[in-house]
Amino acid sequence: MKIQRLLVTLTIINFMLLVFLLAQMRPVAANTESSVLRGRGLEIVDQRGKVRASIAVQPANDTYRMPDGTIGYPETVILRLIDPNGRPGVKLQASVQGAGIGLGGESDPTYARLGAKGAESSLHLRNKDGREQVIKP
Repeated sequence: MKIQRLLVTLTIINFMLLVFLLAQMRPVAANTESSVLRGRGLEIVDQRGKVRASIAVQPANDTYRMPDGTIGYPETVILRLIDPNGRPGVKLQASVQGAGIGLGGESDPTYARLGAKGAESSLHLRNKDGREQVIKP
């Protein structure tokens, strides 16, 4: 008899707890006060699941050797717009050293690149034959 009375008591307590929790429920709504989307990166994919655009923060690397021979690069924010073949057609990057934009052509190595690093700025143009023209004001 004691076990039966205990079970009835527990059932009544559970029921009261359920009623209390249901009374506390409110409709779920988006936070309309903040119109900011926050995250560590963003990827936009097409219907096949391939990444077509991305925004990411690349961490600094003090030991990486750059193509111009300098060593290391700072933390950099990069926006890439990627063509159907998986190549970045547009790349925009910014760091404390400067910023740049690259526009890729139909085939490698065709591109146009405009950049500013420190007190220097330059425009690099390369055609499909690999000929490059560099303009530095």
